Amino acid sequence: MSVLQIAVPPAPPLPPQLPDPNLLAPLVQETVLIVLALVSATIIGVKVLAPLARAIARRLEGKSGDQELRGDLEALREQVGELDHLRSRVAEIEERLEFAERLLAQGRERDLLRRGEGTS
Repeated sequence: MSVLQIAVPPAPPLPPQLPDPNLLAPLVQETVLIVLALVSATIIGVKVLAPLARAIARRLEGKSGDQELRGDLEALREQVGELDHLRSRVAEIEERLEFAERLLAQGRERDLLRRGEGTS
């Protein structure tokens, strides 16, 4: 017995199946939101943490401020010292003014009494 062999042509390749667009839409939206959240968190982190990192670095280096700021601070301290002196002077002047007002009031009372005595 002989077996007869027949050549069968190969099956044509199947076209690639595209995934359902309804399934991909939520994934794309979630991916976009995650990327936006990461980018915004990075920007906020840089804006907030960069000055803080610079301040820490300056402190570690031993630089607490610029020379200009130190000069301004010293000038403010001098002004505060002058204000303390001026406060004490103003308090002294207030006391003298009150004393002078009392003396004037006593002098007026004496004049009124004298006028009243001379007319009776």
